Amino acid sequence: MFVILVHYERPLAEMDLHLDAHRAFLEKLYASGLLLGSGRRTPPVGGVILARGDDRAALEAVFAEDPFVARGVARYEYIQFEPNPLPRRSTELEVFLGRAVV
Repeated sequence: MFVILVHYERPLAEMDLHLDAHRAFLEKLYASGLLLGSGRRTPPVGGVILARGDDRAALEAVFAEDPFVARGVARYEYIQFEPNPLPRRSTELEVFLGRAVV
């Protein structure tokens, strides 16, 4: 699993010009099951994305197509981690990770 920190490289007004294209890109990733959540950081200096996977290179290849990255207005920081096993994580996370919950 990855926490992806999005770092804005341009002023917020410029970021907002690319926001619709970025959100459309993320919607495709949600539909594919890759993402658990995403949102803008507070204060709005970037974003946070929660993604499934254990192959950083493959994930970086996917996000290279993000309009924020392709247009050079943001950079991504990938933090990989393995969530603790039950009971130290939610059953919702178990389902997201594709592990059976009884």
